[in-house]
Amino acid sequence: MKFLAPIAVAFALVLASAPTEARPRPAAGRSFRANKTFGLGVMLGAPSGLSGKYYMTQDTALDFGLGVYHRFGHRDGLHAHADFLWHPVSLLGTPAFELPLYFGLGARIWDHDEYRNDYREETHVGVRAPLGIIFDFNRIPLDIFLELAMVIDIVVDDDHSYADLNGALGVRYYF
Repeated sequence: MKFLAPIAVAFALVLASAPTEARPRPAAGRSFRANKTFGLGVMLGAPSGLSGKYYMTQDTALDFGLGVYHRFGHRDGLHAHADFLWHPVSLLGTPAFELPLYFGLGARIWDHDEYRNDYREETHVGVRAPLGIIFDFNRIPLDIFLELAMVIDIVVDDDHSYADLNGALGVRYYF
Protein backbone atom coordinates (compact mmCIF):
# COMPACT_ATOMS: atom_id res chain seq x y z
CA MET A 1 0.00 0.00 0.00
CA LYS A 2 2.95 2.30 0.59
CA PHE A 3 3.82 2.02 -3.08
CA LEU A 4 0.43 3.15 -4.39
CA ALA A 5 0.87 6.84 -3.54
CA PRO A 6 4.20 7.25 -5.41
CA ILE A 7 2.85 5.25 -8.38
CA ALA A 8 -0.29 7.43 -8.50
CA VAL A 9 1.82 10.59 -8.38
CA ALA A 10 4.14 9.29 -11.12
CA PHE A 11 1.15 8.30 -13.26
CA ALA A 12 -0.43 11.74 -12.82
CA LEU A 13 2.86 13.42 -13.80
CA VAL A 14 3.15 11.30 -16.94
CA LEU A 15 -0.42 12.12 -17.95
CA ALA A 16 0.08 15.81 -17.26
CA SER A 17 3.22 15.91 -19.44
CA ALA A 18 1.59 13.99 -22.35
CA PRO A 19 0.85 16.11 -25.44
CA THR A 20 -2.64 17.51 -25.55
CA GLU A 21 -5.09 17.04 -28.40
CA ALA A 22 -3.86 18.85 -31.55
CA ARG A 23 -7.31 20.18 -32.52
CA PRO A 24 -8.05 23.45 -30.70
CA ARG A 25 -11.28 23.58 -28.76
CA PRO A 26 -13.61 26.41 -29.81
CA ALA A 27 -14.39 29.00 -27.20
CA ALA A 28 -18.06 29.59 -26.47
CA GLY A 29 -19.19 33.17 -26.39
CA ARG A 30 -17.06 34.53 -29.22
CA SER A 31 -18.33 36.88 -31.89
CA PHE A 32 -19.88 35.51 -35.08
CA ARG A 33 -18.51 36.40 -38.52
CA ALA A 34 -20.65 35.40 -41.51
CA ASN A 35 -18.90 33.79 -44.46
CA LYS A 36 -21.92 33.97 -46.79
CA THR A 37 -23.93 36.74 -48.46
CA PHE A 38 -27.37 35.78 -49.85
CA GLY A 39 -29.34 32.61 -49.14
CA LEU A 40 -32.70 31.30 -50.26
CA GLY A 41 -34.60 28.29 -48.94
CA VAL A 42 -37.69 26.96 -47.22
CA MET A 43 -39.14 27.05 -43.71
CA LEU A 44 -41.74 24.85 -42.04
CA GLY A 45 -43.94 25.91 -39.16
CA ALA A 46 -45.54 29.29 -38.64
CA PRO A 47 -45.26 30.34 -41.40
CA SER A 48 -44.37 27.66 -43.96
CA GLY A 49 -42.91 28.80 -47.24
CA LEU A 50 -39.97 30.66 -48.74
CA SER A 51 -37.15 32.05 -46.58
CA GLY A 52 -34.34 34.40 -47.58
CA LYS A 53 -31.43 36.07 -45.84
CA TYR A 54 -28.95 38.74 -46.87
CA TYR A 55 -25.91 39.49 -44.70
CA MET A 56 -25.23 43.24 -44.80
CA THR A 57 -22.16 42.96 -42.53
CA GLN A 58 -20.44 40.05 -40.82
CA ASP A 59 -22.92 40.07 -37.93
CA THR A 60 -26.07 41.83 -39.25
CA ALA A 61 -28.57 40.64 -41.83
CA LEU A 62 -31.96 41.21 -43.37
CA ASP A 63 -34.23 38.21 -43.60
CA PHE A 64 -37.62 37.70 -45.15
CA GLY A 65 -40.30 35.07 -45.36
CA LEU A 66 -43.27 34.53 -47.63
CA GLY A 67 -45.64 31.67 -47.02
CA VAL A 68 -48.81 30.22 -45.62
CA TYR A 69 -49.78 30.65 -41.98
CA HIS A 70 -52.65 28.98 -40.12
CA ARG A 71 -54.00 29.88 -36.70
CA PHE A 72 -56.94 28.18 -34.96
CA GLY A 73 -60.23 29.83 -35.91
CA HIS A 74 -58.79 31.23 -39.13
CA ARG A 75 -58.25 29.86 -42.60
CA ASP A 76 -54.79 29.65 -44.10
CA GLY A 77 -53.59 33.02 -45.20
CA LEU A 78 -50.65 34.63 -46.91
CA HIS A 79 -47.96 35.67 -44.44
CA ALA A 80 -45.02 37.94 -45.29
CA HIS A 81 -42.35 39.24 -42.94
CA ALA A 82 -39.03 41.09 -43.02
CA ASP A 83 -36.61 41.45 -40.10
CA PHE A 84 -33.33 43.13 -39.26
CA LEU A 85 -31.17 40.56 -37.43
CA TRP A 86 -28.13 40.88 -35.23
CA HIS A 87 -25.83 37.90 -34.52
CA PRO A 88 -23.95 39.02 -31.37
CA VAL A 89 -22.35 35.71 -30.35
CA SER A 90 -21.47 32.25 -31.58
CA LEU A 91 -22.45 29.70 -28.97
CA LEU A 92 -20.23 27.02 -30.53
CA GLY A 93 -17.61 27.01 -33.24
CA THR A 94 -16.17 23.86 -34.82
CA PRO A 95 -14.32 23.28 -38.10
CA ALA A 96 -17.62 22.06 -39.58
CA PHE A 97 -20.07 24.74 -38.42
CA GLU A 98 -20.79 27.78 -36.26
CA LEU A 99 -23.81 28.02 -33.97
CA PRO A 100 -24.67 31.73 -33.69
CA LEU A 101 -27.51 33.12 -31.64
CA TYR A 102 -29.49 35.91 -33.26
CA PHE A 103 -32.30 38.30 -32.47
CA GLY A 104 -33.94 41.15 -34.29
CA LEU A 105 -36.90 43.36 -35.02
CA GLY A 106 -39.16 43.46 -38.04
CA ALA A 107 -42.68 43.56 -39.43
CA ARG A 108 -45.28 41.15 -40.74
CA ILE A 109 -48.44 41.21 -42.84
CA TRP A 110 -50.96 38.36 -42.62
CA ASP A 111 -53.97 38.32 -44.94
CA HIS A 112 -56.50 35.54 -44.22
CA ASP A 113 -60.17 34.57 -44.03
CA GLU A 114 -61.96 34.69 -40.68
CA TYR A 115 -64.76 32.18 -40.08
CA ARG A 116 -65.62 32.19 -36.38
CA ASN A 117 -69.09 33.81 -36.36
CA ASP A 118 -69.29 34.98 -39.92
CA TYR A 119 -67.06 34.88 -42.97
CA ARG A 120 -64.89 37.88 -43.66
CA GLU A 121 -61.45 38.69 -44.94
CA GLU A 122 -58.93 40.18 -42.49
CA THR A 123 -55.50 41.72 -42.71
CA HIS A 124 -53.08 41.94 -39.77
CA VAL A 125 -50.03 44.22 -39.74
CA GLY A 126 -47.67 43.81 -36.84
CA VAL A 127 -44.25 43.94 -35.29
CA ARG A 128 -42.03 40.83 -35.03
CA ALA A 129 -39.22 40.16 -32.55
CA PRO A 130 -37.39 36.98 -33.69
CA LEU A 131 -34.92 34.97 -31.62
CA GLY A 132 -33.11 31.96 -33.03
CA ILE A 133 -30.05 29.83 -33.64
CA ILE A 134 -28.38 28.87 -36.89
CA PHE A 135 -26.31 25.83 -37.82
CA ASP A 136 -24.09 27.79 -40.21
CA PHE A 137 -21.93 25.30 -42.11
CA ASN A 138 -18.37 26.42 -42.84
CA ARG A 139 -17.54 24.30 -45.89
CA ILE A 140 -20.86 24.06 -47.69
CA PRO A 141 -23.17 26.96 -48.63
CA LEU A 142 -26.04 25.93 -46.32
CA ASP A 143 -27.51 26.95 -43.02
CA ILE A 144 -30.26 25.40 -40.91
CA PHE A 145 -32.18 27.66 -38.56
CA LEU A 146 -34.66 27.39 -35.72
CA GLU A 147 -36.57 30.56 -34.87
CA LEU A 148 -39.23 31.79 -32.48
CA ALA A 149 -40.77 35.22 -33.04
CA MET A 150 -43.09 37.20 -30.79
CA VAL A 151 -45.63 39.04 -32.95
CA ILE A 152 -47.84 41.92 -31.87
CA ASP A 153 -50.39 42.96 -34.47
CA ILE A 154 -51.01 46.68 -34.40
CA VAL A 155 -53.42 47.03 -37.32
CA VAL A 156 -56.24 44.48 -37.54
CA ASP A 157 -59.48 44.79 -39.51
CA ASP A 158 -61.71 44.13 -36.46
CA ASP A 159 -60.08 46.82 -34.25
CA HIS A 160 -58.46 44.30 -31.91
CA SER A 161 -54.77 43.83 -31.34
CA TYR A 162 -53.34 40.33 -31.21
CA ALA A 163 -50.21 38.82 -29.75
CA ASP A 164 -48.90 35.66 -31.32
CA LEU A 165 -45.86 33.39 -31.28
CA ASN A 166 -44.43 32.18 -34.59
CA GLY A 167 -41.96 29.32 -34.82
CA ALA A 168 -40.20 27.86 -37.85
CA LEU A 169 -37.45 25.44 -38.81
CA GLY A 170 -35.75 26.07 -42.12
CA VAL A 171 -32.84 25.54 -44.47
CA ARG A 172 -31.23 28.01 -46.91
CA TYR A 173 -28.75 27.60 -49.76
CA TYR A 174 -26.28 30.49 -50.24
CA PHE A 175 -25.36 31.68 -53.72
